Amino acid sequence: MQKNDKSWHEDDAFWTTFTNTMFSEDKRESTPKEVADIITMLGIEPDSHILDLCCGVGRHSLELARNGYKVTGVDRTKEYLDIARQKAANENLDVEFIEGDMRTFSKSETFDATVNLNTSFSFFENPEEDKQVVMNVYESLKPEGIFLIDLMGKEVIARIFQERDWREEQNGTLLLQERKITKNWSWLDNRWIRISKSGERHEYNVSHRLYSGAELKKLLEDCGFRDVQVFGNFEGAPYDQEARRLVVRGRK
Repeated sequence: MQKNDKSWHEDDAFWTTFTNTMFSEDKRESTPKEVADIITMLGIEPDSHILDLCCGVGRHSLELARNGYKVTGVDRTKEYLDIARQKAANENLDVEFIEGDMRTFSKSETFDATVNLNTSFSFFENPEEDKQVVMNVYESLKPEGIFLIDLMGKEVIARIFQERDWREEQNGTLLLQERKITKNWSWLDNRWIRISKSGERHEYNVSHRLYSGAELKKLLEDCGFRDVQVFGNFEGAPYDQEARRLVVRGRK
């Protein structure tokens, strides 16, 4: 058994271990529709420069490039970026991939839009670090630039919460997850256990901050964004009792 309880989001072994979980086949299949809706929500023309912050293996970056956008993808995990670069090369797509931490990455007034998708945010115990990420995005956007952030909102989690579940991945690997709400509904502690078909076991404690729609909207406004709107999915549905995601859009 391999176990690691510290700074899960800074541990390359975590991301490598759970690559197939993070980028499952159903997520890959949903990408074209998601990106089409994201493009509509951003309201920007092809050839615009988009930053995909925490891009992973380039699921959204590559699809945005296929739609004619200039794309920069940033992620801290080198192995993910190597996969993304190879996919881009295979399709002859011109995408810039940069190894970097979202707490420090900033390029002054460079991008027409920034996207941060699939709950790639709120990992840090100090809320000031979340604020620094948003400030970096604000600094990196051109005037009138758009920031679109997508995560699993506190209200959605409250509605669908399951303390434990498990599933079998395509290769026969078992993924077991145990969840606990802590810190007065501001934090979610997860225990992830992955057992391969051969019996190899990996266990991590994965935790992150929970944001309500109002809290995330206020964070963007506190960092200078205006016209901040909150939606329940990429199609622009209301953030209400039927919301599937927490999607927030703000303008510099």
